[in-house]
Amino acid sequence: MNKVYNDAKSALDGLLFDGMTIMSGGFGLCGIPENLIVAVRDSGVKDITVISNNCGVDDFGMGLLLQTKQIKKMVSSYVGENEEFERQYLSGELELEFNPQGTLAERIRAGGAGIPAFFVRTGFGTLIAEGKETREFNGEMYVMESGLFADLAVVKAQKGDRWGNLHFNKTARNFNPMMATAAKYTVAEVEELVEIGGLQGDEIHTPSIFVDRLIKGPKYEKRIERRTTRPRT
Repeated sequence: MNKVYNDAKSALDGLLFDGMTIMSGGFGLCGIPENLIVAVRDSGVKDITVISNNCGVDDFGMGLLLQTKQIKKMVSSYVGENEEFERQYLSGELELEFNPQGTLAERIRAGGAGIPAFFVRTGFGTLIAEGKETREFNGEMYVMESGLFADLAVVKAQKGDRWGNLHFNKTARNFNPMMATAAKYTVAEVEELVEIGGLQGDEIHTPSIFVDRLIKGPKYEKRIERRTTRPRT
């Protein structure tokens, strides 16, 4: 079975619609599906709910969809690098559901595992817990969080084969593998496309059963949000 498409536009054909929910993998700007994000933008789909750890920066990553005002709601953990995000949220143009980072990761994992809800200590007694069920276990108070499931997940891997088995590199394993399991359809982009058998069993982080379509990305910028190193002397 060959799941490879020629480009991002064709890989998303028939999967996008107004009002849909999209999960977008990566951590900061590391391991984000750069080419698929651009194709979502160019499609013109609107009123999207996006589930992503963050929303890129103003002119890159998911920030591109903020520029075009295609995103209606963000379900996120960290949004501190995006001025347009801040502007739209404070002006009431953008809905925001904040999550502690670990809680967001577990909500996605739970959605992929078919778990509708779970209890977690993080957030009890804060704004995070407002309107949510709370319960005591072993003398500690917990907040109930729901699992997350999307219409579409777009993920980015370092390597993939034609069946859709995926290998993620280092930090790109944050959010990408769990999102691939938590959507009706998953489309992946890879830096390197290998033949069947080109990935050893213990290299495969996401099995092909979770991937519907994939592309080989034509190029990657791999930007860094904020450099914190100093010049060598």
